[in-house]
Amino acid sequence: MAQTRIIDITPPRNRTGQTHRARPSQSDFARRAALERLDWIANLMDSAVVIPGTRITVGLDALIGLAPGIGDTVTTLISLWMVKEAHALGAPKHLIVRMVGNVALDGLVGAVPLVGDAFDVMFRANRRNMKLLREHFEREGTL
Repeated sequence: MAQTRIIDITPPRNRTGQTHRARPSQSDFARRAALERLDWIANLMDSAVVIPGTRITVGLDALIGLAPGIGDTVTTLISLWMVKEAHALGAPKHLIVRMVGNVALDGLVGAVPLVGDAFDVMFRANRRNMKLLREHFEREGTL
């Protein structure tokens, strides 16, 4: 009677219990590249320029938002495009809902004259969303 051998072919796990891959796949490189682009846009929108003499940074979100009416609409659409990209990268539904909530809050409060402009500088919805997205992919071990 022949003996049957079972060979375990599951990848080894690291200390956090996540699967360890010997080489990153092509999709890992594409995901990293997409996240870098989104990070760059988030920085541009929320913290691209340092106000001289202070440590306060502002981005295009606050500057474009100064244009009455259309400014906040434009910045909200850019932020929603970033959420769409997060969805395309495979972010789960609960994370997308949270990201949309950040964008909605930023868009609604940002539409209030003066108060909204100060809120844009302090809240930084795009930076918050990028932090959520990166933390998700790090927890999943896919970053």
